[in-house]
Amino acid sequence: MESRIAKEFHWEMGHRLPYHQGGCQNIHGHSYTMRVEVIGTIDPATGMVIDYFDMKALVEPLIDRLDHSFLLDSSDHVLVEFFKQHPMKVNVVDFYSTAENIAHFILRELIPGFSAFPSVHRLIIRLRETENTFAEAEHYYHRS
Repeated sequence: MESRIAKEFHWEMGHRLPYHQGGCQNIHGHSYTMRVEVIGTIDPATGMVIDYFDMKALVEPLIDRLDHSFLLDSSDHVLVEFFKQHPMKVNVVDFYSTAENIAHFILRELIPGFSAFPSVHRLIIRLRETENTFAEAEHYYHRS
């Protein structure tokens, strides 16, 4: 029998989209909310797809890394130079820090940890950048 479970996480993070023609080209931040959802088989020995404590243990280190940091696109030469001269909590990535790309980045970071749980068949990340907007990314585990 399959089931779907989810746990939510929250953090604060800054970024900018240097190519953007609107306000997002400026340095700004969001209160991110993320739902980590898994779909899988209920283990008859535990009655769970995965324990919520295990989900938290897999996700919290990434949240701690991102919380109160600046997500810096490595091609943003203006801010790369700024942060070289003003060291702060920065996570340098090789993509534009859009909600879509951040959701896929988080998914890639979490896939290996969730793969250790054979009952998990699908991992879905829903990233809320604002109260009214979100992006999703998902991964299907091919279990034999």
